[in-house]
Amino acid sequence: MKKILIVDDELSVRESLRIIFKNDYKIILANNGEEAVKIVEGESPDVMLLDIIMPGIDGIEVLKRIKTINPSINVIMLTATKTLKTAVSAMKIGAHDYITKPFDIDEIKAIVSKACIIKRHSLYSESSEDSIDPFKNIIGDSLKMKQISETVGKIASTESTVLITGESGTGKELIAKVIHRLSSREKGPFVAINCAAIPEMLIESELFGAEKGAYTSSVSMRIGKFEQANGGTLFLDEIADIPLSMQAKILRAIQEREFNRIGGVRTISVDIRLIAATNKDLEEEVAKKNFRSDLFYRINVVPINMPSLAERKEDIPLIIDYFIKKKSAELGIECKTISDEAVQVLKEYTWPGNVRELENTIERLMVLVQNKEILRSDLPEHLSKQNLLMELKRNVITKNMLFYDAEKELEKELIVDALKKANNIQTRAADILGISRRMLKYKMEKHGIEV
Repeated sequence: MKKILIVDDELSVRESLRIIFKNDYKIILANNGEEAVKIVEGESPDVMLLDIIMPGIDGIEVLKRIKTINPSINVIMLTATKTLKTAVSAMKIGAHDYITKPFDIDEIKAIVSKACIIKRHSLYSESSEDSIDPFKNIIGDSLKMKQISETVGKIASTESTVLITGESGTGKELIAKVIHRLSSREKGPFVAINCAAIPEMLIESELFGAEKGAYTSSVSMRIGKFEQANGGTLFLDEIADIPLSMQAKILRAIQEREFNRIGGVRTISVDIRLIAATNKDLEEEVAKKNFRSDLFYRINVVPINMPSLAERKEDIPLIIDYFIKKKSAELGIECKTISDEAVQVLKEYTWPGNVRELENTIERLMVLVQNKEILRSDLPEHLSKQNLLMELKRNVITKNMLFYDAEKELEKELIVDALKKANNIQTRAADILGISRRMLKYKMEKHGIEV
């Protein structure tokens, strides 16, 4: 059983945390920093929940000492809102995470579960950062993402089939890879196939392979994805796009873990873990008779639904920071900062392409922006336009404007935005708006806009 060391000078906090975790963990309690250090000198808890403000030595000093004695302990700082900056600073010197008081039970359970998984994985993996933290590329502090991380941690070590749903670009394959990395099949292959990208006449040979001479162009034996994944994980992406005529064979292969190559008589047995994904509503596809109900029930053992980026806007600043650093390393260019105004525009955008669209946007900005800071004026025009319209809509609703007033407000906002983009050069701003410089000057006077 995993061990948690709870360190807090308040009895009520220690008792609350003990009740939350007592059924799943061995609990060790300490009411001050000195006692916590002595405990760690004698035994090795997996996770420590450490209060920041305590009499005697405070949480930051305890953290430093703990990391000297046993760096493998994942320390989670307990903080009040007023000490939030201190908690963030603690992460820079080795804390795994932090959580604010009063605690959200689901959130703190998810954070502790993730910390235990990383601790376990680090004992059996190579020493690289990616190996130690399989969750490294899952970016987000939103409750939805923490719950997904907790679910992944619970089911990764099992052999259960997983169905990952969500819009395109939400990171379904990334989650599948994390599950594989955390499983006992980690050393085996992770084989992915996008079922929507394979023509109907080729899908069977892609999945199950074909014997030499099975069809006209088959000049040698072909090994299919099921066979390639033997001993590892098979990831069937966009499974809803598999032709109905092929679904019965896939169902049998999943149930029996055996199949025949095209043109073959020998039954081939495989040892695989199946993870499927789709951006479609499979229950709706079943109702439309586009997808077999028995196949749906067979793969829908552990469902994981990936939220769209619009559903977790609070994660966008973290994701932006992650992609800026990632693209800087990949492209070999200097790391940039991004203004608060630009971040706000990116948070307001709806992101129909989700995380993938955001990644592409950041890469484009990293390449094209010459300055060290990415500004709002550097953002693609369609992002700023949508943000502008959303601001206007809020103003109209808040101020209960009539149509004529709303029209004037929109015109003013468009002019201000164009001037910002043009660095207050009126000729350039007029070109952006598609009007003459004289007309622009007239409208600026009309709306009281000065530069």
